[in-house]
Amino acid sequence: MAYFGVDSTLPPASPDAAAGAAASQPAARGPHPSAPIPVQGPAVGSGVRVALGESGAEVFPLILGGAEFGWNVDLESSHAILDAYTELGGNAVHTADSYSSGRSEHIIGQWLQSRGLRDDIVLAVRVGGHADNPGLGPVNLVRAVEASLTRLRTDRIDVLYLDATADPGSSLEDTLATAEWLVEAGKVRALGVIGYTAAQLVEARILASAGYPRITVLDVPFNVLRRHEFDADLRLVAGAQGMVVTPSHALEHGFLAGRQRSKLRGALSVRGAQLAANLNRRGSRTLRALDAVGAELGVPDAAVAMAWLLAQKLVVAPIVNAYAPQHVEELVQGVGVRLSRAQLSDIARASE
Repeated sequence: MAYFGVDSTLPPASPDAAAGAAASQPAARGPHPSAPIPVQGPAVGSGVRVALGESGAEVFPLILGGAEFGWNVDLESSHAILDAYTELGGNAVHTADSYSSGRSEHIIGQWLQSRGLRDDIVLAVRVGGHADNPGLGPVNLVRAVEASLTRLRTDRIDVLYLDATADPGSSLEDTLATAEWLVEAGKVRALGVIGYTAAQLVEARILASAGYPRITVLDVPFNVLRRHEFDADLRLVAGAQGMVVTPSHALEHGFLAGRQRSKLRGALSVRGAQLAANLNRRGSRTLRALDAVGAELGVPDAAVAMAWLLAQKLVVAPIVNAYAPQHVEELVQGVGVRLSRAQLSDIARASE
């Protein structure tokens, strides 16, 4: 029986024999006309950009979060996730000085430097929660920003999120006065906030009329299961001031991706406990509604959850964490999905 290939039991051919065989072979041909054409150039998603309010930045409608980097995702996997995101056209990355005690910033900084992408990425950083520089007081705020810049290996932060949840007692005027110095020094380009009340946002706007920097971006823990947390007063003030919303917890700690549907046995990790909190009738109804819409549109549940958020007023780019490159691919599909009113209503009704 004849075999195609080389029989490892036969002795190697002599150089003269090899030369003769090569001469008898026909010349190498080019690719067949019907061969696949390699895709080159920028990703399709690189042309999809939305204005991030009055910050001056334009971003992909999905901001990649770095909360898992250095905690549940190691350095190499984190870089693979970041690569997958940019290859699909993404250009905005969010982290915080408190994520893994700064390890997330280290990982992102290494990636930015090794890929040479700093000028192409809109870098958003939340400060106020690091144990070394807690709160939003003037001294700790400056120290926190300087420490983040060092870990990120950059000279500027494009959007600095002030985390009032970590320090609700700091004077807003002192915080904005410090932020003004950071902006004038070129270390920060625009301001965002998380944890501020509607009354504080009104106060901030009054201070802005006196010359302090304006708050242009608002982060609210918001998704289909937590839609009532974005209360009417906060929504009204944000809209009146022209702020845009970049909701965090877009997938409710991964629950809305639909991968975990039954309760785990034994001791739960932090992530397991977060998932278990939604393993109830309401959570199951919501996942079934996402399943139905996803089956109709041919996209995964995570993409439907993203599309639902992007259909909400003021929302321009949810902040979403990923555990693997394939998760990024699922999430990005949601950017191209437009849900009908009936689909939005079905999902909202299921989450009641």
